[in-house]
Parts: sequence; C-alpha cells; structure tokens
Amino acid sequence: MSFTLAIVGRPNVGKSTLFNRLVGKKLALVDDQPGVTRDLREGEARLGDLRFTVIDTAGLEDATDDSLQGRMRRLTERAVDMADVCLFMMDARAGVTPTDMIFAEILRKKSAHVILAANKGEGSAADAGVLDAYSLGLGEPIRLSAEHGEGMNDLYVHLMPIEEKFAKQAEETAPETDVELDEVSDEELSVPQPTSEKPLQIAVVGRPNAGKSTLINKIIGEDRLLTGPEAGITRDAISLRTTWNDTPMRIFDTAGMRKKAKVQDKVEKLSVSDGLRAVKFAEVVVVLLDAAIPFEQQDLRIADLAEREGRAVVVAVNKWDVEDQKQEKLRDLKEAFTRLLPQLRGAPLITVSAKTGRGLERLHDAILRAYDVWNRRVTTAQLNRWLSGMLEQHPPPAPQGKRIKLRYMTQAKSRPPGFVVMCSHPDKMPDSYSRYLVNGLREDFDMPGTPIRLHMRGQGDKNPYKGTRKKNAGALKKHITPRSKREK
Repeated sequence: MSFTLAIVGRPNVGKSTLFNRLVGKKLALVDDQPGVTRDLREGEARLGDLRFTVIDTAGLEDATDDSLQGRMRRLTERAVDMADVCLFMMDARAGVTPTDMIFAEILRKKSAHVILAANKGEGSAADAGVLDAYSLGLGEPIRLSAEHGEGMNDLYVHLMPIEEKFAKQAEETAPETDVELDEVSDEELSVPQPTSEKPLQIAVVGRPNAGKSTLINKIIGEDRLLTGPEAGITRDAISLRTTWNDTPMRIFDTAGMRKKAKVQDKVEKLSVSDGLRAVKFAEVVVVLLDAAIPFEQQDLRIADLAEREGRAVVVAVNKWDVEDQKQEKLRDLKEAFTRLLPQLRGAPLITVSAKTGRGLERLHDAILRAYDVWNRRVTTAQLNRWLSGMLEQHPPPAPQGKRIKLRYMTQAKSRPPGFVVMCSHPDKMPDSYSRYLVNGLREDFDMPGTPIRLHMRGQGDKNPYKGTRKKNAGALKKHITPRSKREK
C-alpha cells in the first residue's frame, strides 16, 4: 500500500458508504441513523490503478469531555495523525454547518494533505451546498455521490499526484531484500506458520461489556479501540494487524452478542451478524467471559457457535484481578466448563485481566497451541493401528442383529481435523459409538479442545446387477397378460 487515507466528517455524511465503495466490499455497517460507526476500520482500497489503505472513522462531534462522543472524537483525531491524507466529507444537501467549520479549522492545522468532498451531490438539490463548501477554506470541493459512485474520477485525479509522491519516497527508503533463506524441512512445514502475508486470524467474541476491546488494546499496546463502562460500544467487527510475541496476527474485535430476543435495534442486529462473519473468517476464536458472571446461557451459545463453525476455541475469563477467592473460583469454572461444554472437552481455560495485562502470556501460548492442534494431521497407518485397538477394546454394536464392520480409517482434512471411517451400514452406527471414537482420537493423538469431524461412509456394492432381478421380474409381471385372460 502506497499511502493512507482517512475519511472524516460529521455523523451521517456517508463516510462508511464511501469506505465500502473504495474497498469493494460491505465491510462497514451502514444505516440512515447517525453515529453507527464508532471505531476506526481499515481496508485495502482500489481506485482505478491506485492501491492505498483507507480508514473509516467515527462522526466528528463537538465534544471534548470523557463522554462516548468525546472518546470517539479523540479516536478520530488520532486517525488524522496516523493518515497521510484526509478526505473531509460534508453533506452537500445540508450545506456547511457550524460543526463543519470547527473541524475544517482543526484539519488545516493537523493534516498536510486535506481533500474536501461534498457528498450526496447527485441532483440539483445539492448545488447550493457544493458552492457553500468553498467557505470552508479547503480548496475546490469534489462533488461526490458515494452511494451511486459519482465523482470517483475527480477523487482519482486528486489522489494521483499524492500516490506518485509516496511511491517515490517508498522507493528511496526501501530496505535491501536480497537475502539468503535457509531451506525448511517437510516436518517444519506440516503446520503452516503465521507470516506477515498470512497472519494468524483470531476473533474475540463474548457478551457485551466482557472487555473484548480493552483486551485487544492491551495486546497491541495502544488505545486503538474505543472502550468505556457502557455496554455495547463496539458495533463493527474491526480487524487489526499486530505482531504479538513475534507472532503475526490479525485480531477481530466483535460486537457483544446478546440473546436474540433482546436484540431489537436494527444496528445491533447488523453488528451481531458482522461478528458472526468474523467468526467464520477466524482460525482461532477466543470466547471472553466475565469472571463475575461466567458461563451464562449466551456464553454457551457463543462457544457452541464457534465449535459448529469448526474453529479452534480458547476460553478466557476476564476481570480476574478483582476476584477474591481465586482458587475456589477456578475450580468451579473448570467443573462448569467440563459439564456445560462437553463438545469442547480439553479446550484451554485461561484467566486474564485485560485492564492490567496479567495472563496475556498464557493466553498467547494457548492460542498458538490451539492453532497447532487445529492443523494436526495423522497418517493413515497410525489411524488404522489405533482403530484396531479401539475395536478390540470396545467392538461396535449390532443393531437389529446386523454386525457393523469398520474396515479402515483415514484423515480427509485438517483445519479442523476431519476423519472418514469406511464401514458397513453407516446409517445404523449409533451416535454413542461415534463419540467413543472422537474422544479416543482426542486423548490418543493429543487433540484437546479442537472440533473433530468424524464421518461414517459405506463402501458401496460393486455388483451392478445386485437387486435388479426382483426389479426386472416386477416390471415383466406388469407387461405379461395372464393366460386365463388370454384364453378368454
């Protein structure tokens, strides 16, 4: 990426709509009500042959205190400091407001490159607002319609010289890359190691106010995500790239998920669906619980969702610093975890404090361990030796007198580990025996906590004529007239 562009402006001027158009995906939540965006969201933008990083920001409001609006404003001002270029958007239909004037003054002082855009500029209703935009003192405005894609050529013309300038700077300061690399053995390549190009993808999920954003801020070492005592601050599933203890990662912060019956607000529904999408993108899901009220019904649903999506799961219990009876509480947590989430048997349970940073080293190690198990592969020879032992120890049942033969077993996939057992009468295999095999795989091949998929498959009959004799006889019977009727 050559440069970074931050889109700033008042609430509801169309910043997220333009962000989605530039990245070519509906990543940011968009709604008619103002103030939907709260955190900074980054994306890889394309405009013609230009490639750059674009940042969607919260709507600028005239608040400087510690209120939610004040904290959102400080985060947006931080994005202005981070960015190489600022695109200041105003609503051409509403015209220039006093708030626009205040923030235009701030941008003139803070940013070296400011581009003014009059959005919602389609139609004659916007003419007066576009002319009014000159009064902001930021030069000639670009007349845009982020929703309909109008004015993108004008934006390209403004960004082209900036891109050339930063490309030249990058070329002059580029480091030497002609280095020799040691050869890597096949054994080391068995589990793909996270790299800067393909970082380890982690989603942090949980109920509102469990401390997800605070935990991620502590991991990345800066106050990048909006936090506070209010529940439900995070709305978008924000992804952040970082290197945590030498491990390249992309961490998704998600909106708190409440019970479906309590979710009435349209924006909250969008936020939850965005969080569910983040779980599907992730490789490891960290289910964050509140130590004061762990394993509520919604926590169990969230953990079960991650398991059903086939993701490696780590359970982290937050706010451990304020817990008094730590030993008793930990014993109760482990007992409840085993009892309430048997499908995640053996998954790591880590106690952390997002506020103080205690337990983060153990959380990092648990994430890497879960990722390693999620990628585990077992050879067919090992599996079939193991299957023989399991059959001797506990042979499969014979439902309705039909003996089920398990012929051989192989691993079909990893991420998560998936196994296929070729057998007779796969439809008659009871679930209890499949669970017996899955639990055995967990223990004997050291695969705790990860989802394991086990499929029973029949080998099919190789005789193509089997069963056709009766069928043909029935067909002939229909077409042959009985002798008694012929004689008549």
